[in-house]
Amino acid sequence: MNFSTNNHCSGRTGKENIPPSIKPDALQVQRGKPRTVLGVLSENEQRGRSHSQGSQFSKHSSISDSSQLTFLSCPSSSSFDVYIEEACEVVLAASGQEVVSDSYYQDAETAAMKNEDARLLLELSSSSYQDDSMQYEYDRSLMSEEVLCLSQYAPDIHRHLRESEMRLRPRFGYLSKHPEITNGMRVILVDWLVEVVQEYELRSETLLLAVNYLDRFLSHTAYVKRGKLQLVGTAALMIAAKYEEISPPELSEFVYTTDSTYTKKQLVRTESIFLQMLAYRMAAPTVNQFLQLYMSIQPVCVTSVNLAKYVAELSLLEIDPFLKYSQSIVAAAAYCLAIYTINRSLWPDSLHSFTGYNIDEIAPCLNELHKLYMNAESRPQQAIRDKYKSSKYCHVSLITPPAVLRFI
Repeated sequence: MNFSTNNHCSGRTGKENIPPSIKPDALQVQRGKPRTVLGVLSENEQRGRSHSQGSQFSKHSSISDSSQLTFLSCPSSSSFDVYIEEACEVVLAASGQEVVSDSYYQDAETAAMKNEDARLLLELSSSSYQDDSMQYEYDRSLMSEEVLCLSQYAPDIHRHLRESEMRLRPRFGYLSKHPEITNGMRVILVDWLVEVVQEYELRSETLLLAVNYLDRFLSHTAYVKRGKLQLVGTAALMIAAKYEEISPPELSEFVYTTDSTYTKKQLVRTESIFLQMLAYRMAAPTVNQFLQLYMSIQPVCVTSVNLAKYVAELSLLEIDPFLKYSQSIVAAAAYCLAIYTINRSLWPDSLHSFTGYNIDEIAPCLNELHKLYMNAESRPQQAIRDKYKSSKYCHVSLITPPAVLRFI
């Protein structure tokens, strides 16, 4: 993957998103930093006696392929080039004519087949698409941090989150269905998303949701072109920001983050396809929600809180092995690694009783997370580590990880 440099924007001056009154053109005048372009892409024990009060894309990237929205196209040279898993199938017969089910298109939809973009949208809009993890269900709003601290609701919240995480988790090994996309491209994309979130001062929860949406979308599609991977990632972040943020960035800002490689029309169309592919199931449990719940049961010091969040975010970079584990297990491993690093504590009995997880069940994920933590400094992608170097997060990414985990 090749890299080149252009100009990019400096950070926002306000704590929240840019007010609508500020024009994007005016913002771009202030942007002057070089921009990276993607080629293709025991304190805790004391804290446990009381509740803890502890609770950005200096590089904008673009993908070199500037063609139209064709990441799920059907060129005539291929007899089978599009497959939306369990959704719809487009096969080109020997004559080159597409063969689809008779019930798939309605009259109004048939008229819309005149242009390829509309056809793509109709293909992804099939009402026949669903599986066990995508059945429609009313998405209850995920609980706020304040509600999570109300211990009488904790068992019900935990039960709901555990049920939801199994329905709304990506499929391990989904990259095998995308020949043009590699794990390394996904790592670069996630690292870029972290920088975007930092630049626009979005919440960590927005990042976690965006990665969940990205992985779920790729789990249920096939043959996404590498030149459109950033478009998919940008759409995932835009949807997550709309879901989670009070004042999400405007559409023009998301277009700018890709160095205008994609248009507003492409991004809006991809957003629509995205939502339909995910069946509008946006309230996916994240590792942060499980961490907040665990810490409401067994509070820890603010340094441990931030260290747990740091190592949990590191897990976003690798789908192998971390997609094998549920978010609740990753959160438990992050919690254990943080408290062990700070004061050599173990998985507390209170959380064993609450979650049903024992240290033996957590250990495989904990070992993998420890390896990732140990190697974080030497990785090419440093956005997460740079984020947690700040005083806001107690400089936790500068804490030396334990050489071994002796209790495993």
